[in-house]
Amino acid sequence: MPKRQRYLWVCTNERPAEHPSGSCARSGSRELLATLKKAANARGLSESVRVCGSTCLDLCWVGNAVAVQPDNVFYGHVTEKDVPEIVEALVQGTLVERLLVPPELFDDPVGKKKS
Repeated sequence: MPKRQRYLWVCTNERPAEHPSGSCARSGSRELLATLKKAANARGLSESVRVCGSTCLDLCWVGNAVAVQPDNVFYGHVTEKDVPEIVEALVQGTLVERLLVPPELFDDPVGKKKS
């Protein structure tokens, strides 16, 4: 198996329903992961891109989060509807600007501690 150029990490962390930070898994991230894997493979990216599930990416407040490494890019509020645009950006070597998590959102805006 070759080393890929990029790895996409989709948060699939699950917490109890009452947890104040929420849960990407409860917001559909597992379905997002499956859709993203299928779409990337359908575009012939399996040799250059690996889509993986991840535990918490510490971005609970931005909805479903996806990290693109080694680019150090983080997408937030990602839904299955965004998958074609993300895959096309991977093919073109560009970013989906509207999904980028800005630097100021890397700190929990409400100060909640995660566990």
